[in-house]
Amino acid sequence: MTVILVAEDEPRIASFVRRGLSGAGVTALFTTDGWAAYRLARRGGIDLVLLDGTLPRLDGFEVLRRLRAAGSDVPVVMMLDRDALWDSVARLKGSADDYVVKPFCFERLLAKIERLLVPQPGDEPAVLSHGGLHLDVRACRAHVGGYWVDLSARECALAEIFLRHPGETLSREELHRHVWGDDETHTSNLVDVYVTYLRRKLGAHRFTSRRGMGYRLEFVH
Repeated sequence: MTVILVAEDEPRIASFVRRGLSGAGVTALFTTDGWAAYRLARRGGIDLVLLDGTLPRLDGFEVLRRLRAAGSDVPVVMMLDRDALWDSVARLKGSADDYVVKPFCFERLLAKIERLLVPQPGDEPAVLSHGGLHLDVRACRAHVGGYWVDLSARECALAEIFLRHPGETLSREELHRHVWGDDETHTSNLVDVYVTYLRRKLGAHRFTSRRGMGYRLEFVH
């Protein structure tokens, strides 16, 4: 099921988009607040964000900047005001996937949404699987033992690297670099702590430690 987050504080436009998405059979969450939009997008479970450029608390450009800075690659379509179009386009700096200019034709917006939601040749899969464990990278949740389990952004990033290298022993340094980058301010056992979190949520038997070497994702029937 596709879920789109719509962040728009103009009631007329929000209502217009709501009717269009409902008619297209798309599930949508609506908010009128930039900070709320950022929190909802970071929580996971969102397939695409429609983002107004002029939201209260955090404007749409700042929401987009923070999402990309946090490593989120959720597709974003900006809804821009015609009066400030050129300045707005300049502020996007290539970080949005597309934009529409108000007032817009819903059919054009829907075409952009459909293009972004259909996997393109060469795209990496959104769901990674190994031995009964399935990870939805975009939604930050895993399916295991017949249930969906929500993961934090860090847990999801750690699970992702394991699933991209199943059966390989990954060093703590490699895991740390993938999840936290080159930031050395964290404690040295942070990787161990988050592997423990994954074991609790996804099964202790899936993640084995290799003494002096690191961790490995095992195949479980």
